[in-house]
Amino acid sequence: MGMNTLMSTDFNFPGQKSVYKGKVREVYTLENDVLVMVATDRLSAFDVVMPKGIPYKGQILNQIATKMMKDTEDIVPNWLMATPDPNVAVGKACEPFKVEMVIRGYISGHAAREYKAGKRMLCGVPMPEGMQENDKFPEPIITPATKAEKGDHDEDISKEDILKRGIVSKEDYEVLEKYTRALFQRGTEIAAKRDLILVDTKYEFGKTKDGEIVLIDEIHTPDSSRYFYADGYQERQEKGEAQKQLSKEFVRQWLISNGFQGLEGQSVPEMSDEYIESVSNRYIELYENITGEQFVKSDISDLQNRILENVTAYLAK
Repeated sequence: MGMNTLMSTDFNFPGQKSVYKGKVREVYTLENDVLVMVATDRLSAFDVVMPKGIPYKGQILNQIATKMMKDTEDIVPNWLMATPDPNVAVGKACEPFKVEMVIRGYISGHAAREYKAGKRMLCGVPMPEGMQENDKFPEPIITPATKAEKGDHDEDISKEDILKRGIVSKEDYEVLEKYTRALFQRGTEIAAKRDLILVDTKYEFGKTKDGEIVLIDEIHTPDSSRYFYADGYQERQEKGEAQKQLSKEFVRQWLISNGFQGLEGQSVPEMSDEYIESVSNRYIELYENITGEQFVKSDISDLQNRILENVTAYLAK
């Protein structure tokens, strides 16, 4: 098969000042405080970028994130200005806060692992006794993480430590908390309409040149969020069965079963074209479930040129 994927970019847009390459996205900073964010087809798991890309993944993540931003802009301002290409978002440059606002409605993933290890506090927030994995918390809990410098894992941190260490000021942090709860509430409502449960997610915020706090990065995507299918959730909990998830957990599980968890000395298992195509199809399924819309594949015959032309035409306006 060997379909075209966007593994890296090397654009030189008009007015370009710098470029930052993250694990999955490449961010071009232009003059006039404009950012061009390109979502590649790279797949990262256990903080390692896989050698092969996933067809349409960049388009899928970008379109879910930009759609969710439009669906929440009435409650929380965001950085987005335009989406001139399926893989691209253009918006206002911001100074990012150095924390990720993680919010959990259910005890799952990292929280469940900590709980099983006997911990009853996560990021300074108490977790009730007697919970089993994937149970709903009485109230959603905010468990922030510090943004790791390149290559390091993000670390749990409490609100108290964030304020004590001066990572975020008290008044700004209160806005971040308020926005995080409002977004999670809206995300939960959107998910419920699609027969999904928004389990946990993370939000990132920045400050514009005018000092406005805005939502940045991605939101409510399968890479930044965990979803369960609502149908059968209760029965599965009662029987102590695993929940049906919509997230990239299926990739992590495949890697684990093939002896890879990103540890020293482990090498990434070979992904066949068939496996790559199955991951691409899963991402399309995620898109359709999360948005309630049919996924329209963009023309990927010449991704680099398509993006360059679309962005350049937009900037010329």
